[in-house]
Amino acid sequence: MNALRLCRSTLLSAVLLGLAAPALAARDLATLMHDLAQHKGGRVRFVEKKYIALLDKPLVSSGEMTYTAPDRLEKRTLQPKPEVLVLDRDTLTLERGKQKFVLRLADQPEAQVFVDSIRGTLAGNRALLERSYALHLSGTRERWSLSLLPSDQRIAALVSRITVGGTRHQVDSIEYLQADGDRAVMTITPIEAQ
Repeated sequence: MNALRLCRSTLLSAVLLGLAAPALAARDLATLMHDLAQHKGGRVRFVEKKYIALLDKPLVSSGEMTYTAPDRLEKRTLQPKPEVLVLDRDTLTLERGKQKFVLRLADQPEAQVFVDSIRGTLAGNRALLERSYALHLSGTRERWSLSLLPSDQRIAALVSRITVGGTRHQVDSIEYLQADGDRAVMTITPIEAQ
């Protein structure tokens, strides 16, 4: 299984954002990163829709995710087929049926950059995000949207844009727009706070 596809299946994102004035954007981005860093984790339900050009309808999956700051994320897909994906520090593990795939991110630089987009956002780690992405923030503290545009050409060849939406410290949507036009959107609903 392609490492980047494996990572992409974990999460998703959408919507091109306008650019704010640099000083205002920098201050707002700092506030957002601070808010996100204060959130130490939680459990959510997700619904993921993958829009693929060759298909008439989106592929839909759903389940639960658990995040523990700063670097553990577990995605447990319940429908249509059970699957467990765990990102723990620098190891990505996927279990599907009797099959198990383990990937060391250090061996897959493209996958590492992709995972950093999610881990950096959830942890409020701006420096990690800015290593590989140009960040554009819009909205208000109560309803924001953060667009990540790959500055790494290897990632840009695969992913055009990642958009994360949320309120204060809570991420509630992630959309990935692939370079080929396919996209995936994940909506997230909190179950409980930790």
